[in-house]
Amino acid sequence: ILAQGEGLMILADALAVLDVSAALAHQAQNAHWVRPILSDTRHLKIEGGRHPVVQAALKQEGQGPFIANDLNLSAHDHIWLLTGPNMAGKSTYLRQNALIIILAQMGSFVPATRAEIGLVDRLFSRVGASDDLASGRSTFMVEMVETAAILNQSTARSFVILDEIGRGTATYDGLSIAWATVEYLSEKIGCRALFATHYHELTALADRLAPLSCHSCQVKEWEGDVIFLHTVAPGAADQSYGIHVGKLAGLPRAVIARAQAVLAQLESEKQQSAVLSNDLPLFSVAQPLAPKAPINPALKKLEQLNIDNLSPREALNTLYELKDLSGGEL
Repeated sequence: ILAQGEGLMILADALAVLDVSAALAHQAQNAHWVRPILSDTRHLKIEGGRHPVVQAALKQEGQGPFIANDLNLSAHDHIWLLTGPNMAGKSTYLRQNALIIILAQMGSFVPATRAEIGLVDRLFSRVGASDDLASGRSTFMVEMVETAAILNQSTARSFVILDEIGRGTATYDGLSIAWATVEYLSEKIGCRALFATHYHELTALADRLAPLSCHSCQVKEWEGDVIFLHTVAPGAADQSYGIHVGKLAGLPRAVIARAQAVLAQLESEKQQSAVLSNDLPLFSVAQPLAPKAPINPALKKLEQLNIDNLSPREALNTLYELKDLSGGEL
């Protein structure tokens, strides 16, 4: 065996390549995959895209067909902001498109009816929740470290999927981080990206960032229940239906009723989206701050005065002092 070792290793390598190729060919034929069109552009157009693992699981469990969805990113429309309820398919949609790109660039057919893949130099994914408590890193810290790696290493030719950035901290903190991240991806990096979020305030960015468009996972309400259609369509979702998901999970009726009452009160007072839309500047136009003008010493003196305790003579003397300190500016 040792004498024939080199030949056996060559044979093993050949069999491995044959095994993988045959498996991919078998999968492509049985699951109706198609040969992708690869190009050196930044276009990414997928028609009838599917998640191969989820589709196989649904088929095995007899839960009905997998709902296919399209994706169309280009140099002029390269970021999709994806909103919609929990369980509506946002995470599946993000992952399936990343998997299709990986399969295409490794030489495989892909789970779609048609696919045009502009080559990707790097693929980044920030999804799910995990921690590293042994190293002193919380779930949110891990999320921020991974997001930082994406923002520091991705290029205009990269593909990025981000799922629920900022959800691990206070609402306004998380919203601010998500807002700035979308701006950075759009204006500084210019990569193709899918950004799933429950921060509906972010949809206001579509009016200010030309490369960004809003899409949502569709649902239908019927007699108090929500039906998940698992279809991605243009437009923004108007709510997240989180309480409905809690109901499906088995939360007590009293908790559901109280949550609905609190939600109604909060939504009646909510105006944060309009404030953000009007007040927050674009990341791309941020310039270094001009040095602050020195505070006039006369103003500092004026702030320290206790006017009620001044006598007429002290007031007159103070006025002359303020005039001297101002250098003629008052």
